[in-house]
Amino acid sequence: MAVPGPGYSITVRVDAPAAASTAGDLTTAVGQVGGVLTAFDIVESHTDRIVVDISANVIDAEHADGVTDALEQLEGVRVRKVSDRTFLIHLGGKIEVNSKVALRNRDDLSRAYTPGVARVCKAIAANPEDARRLTIKRNTVAVVTDGSAVLGLGNIGPAAALPVMEGKAALFKKFAGVDAWPVCLDTQDTDELIRTVELLAPSYAGINLEDIAAPRCFEIEARLREKLDIPVFHDDQHGTAIVVLAALRNALRVVGKDIADCKIVVCGVGAAGSAIIRLLRAKGPGDIVAVGRRGIVHTGLDDMNSNVRWIAENTNAEQSQGSLHEALVGADVFIGVSGPNLFGAEQVETMAKDPVVFALANPDPEIDPIEAQQHAAVVATGRSDYPNQINNVLAFPGVFRGLLDAHAHQIKDEMMVAAADAIADVVDSDRLNAAFIVPSVFDAAVAPAVADAVKSVALREG
Repeated sequence: MAVPGPGYSITVRVDAPAAASTAGDLTTAVGQVGGVLTAFDIVESHTDRIVVDISANVIDAEHADGVTDALEQLEGVRVRKVSDRTFLIHLGGKIEVNSKVALRNRDDLSRAYTPGVARVCKAIAANPEDARRLTIKRNTVAVVTDGSAVLGLGNIGPAAALPVMEGKAALFKKFAGVDAWPVCLDTQDTDELIRTVELLAPSYAGINLEDIAAPRCFEIEARLREKLDIPVFHDDQHGTAIVVLAALRNALRVVGKDIADCKIVVCGVGAAGSAIIRLLRAKGPGDIVAVGRRGIVHTGLDDMNSNVRWIAENTNAEQSQGSLHEALVGADVFIGVSGPNLFGAEQVETMAKDPVVFALANPDPEIDPIEAQQHAAVVATGRSDYPNQINNVLAFPGVFRGLLDAHAHQIKDEMMVAAADAIADVVDSDRLNAAFIVPSVFDAAVAPAVADAVKSVALREG
């Protein structure tokens, strides 16, 4: 399943003989152990020796060691240094603050800072709404986490979560021009976290909650939405749900099915799965069957938290029971946000004609995409090395751009549905096919389209 990719890329600096065969020997050695060569740069050249930087994609640390060993076994070759290219781009962090105004002389300083700034402070004190117009607040989002559910790494704490939050902030700026800043809180007490965000909120026009474990994330989001006058958006829930809904709309176009006639199986009832179910219901599917660790979710289960109880009461019209494999029988759509290797091609074969399979667990999906393609008409994953990547970056930059432009005080389901429709519409009928149901994350049309859709609904809703 695992293949070399840019997420684990190394550069090996080697000292080698200056011979005609050297380049071929080095590149062959990398390829023979499964490394994917991406660059070959001569950094020093002498009459008898050369120094070469060899960059290659590998699978993991063990594979990187294998590439290094293969190079060292070549006659006359000495490895000087091995650099992990992912770590290199994180040195010193990935984001910074830049001034938007010139500070060249005393006049500039007196306007940007004291004494002139006092007049601006007094204006905001007299009319607090002016903070949106006269400060960074109008375009700034806090990316808030407690580090309790980071990627697939689990509860690794706020400091270890910071690289992810930095990356999120960089994506906000790149794709939507939104200034975002990581806020990693050293508490996993729900009340303390809520109060801390409440105290920080005056500096921001929106709150993006990130990597907070379920079920605490549901309560945190709900209570912050009640307390704050700015939008609160938990991306692990709603960003995922928006992109899934967009992808599903286009996948059903490919197979010629109406969502009203579809049985949809959602595997995983945590943050992402719950939000997907809630947003799918807005489109009126035939039925949704949710599957958790104990099998199909139904009202007869005991010890359900409030989130799972809501799912039980609002899905599974026939109140069926059983395993994931049993749930898949006759299903038109599978959406997985759970764990790896839960079923195989034989289960896909039991689904309805032309089934749609979204196996989104990362890095290893619920089913190998190649295996799923044996019977599925459309397959999507959360990975970048397969077609149809379901990636939240298609949603959250544009969503917040629209919210900020509308000076919105809250976010509603109608805005999220509009965002999903906007993403889906970027893929026109001339480009739509089974391997292209969502646009590229680098498609410049996506964020503006999402922003316009969200802003339009926000303004209409007042």
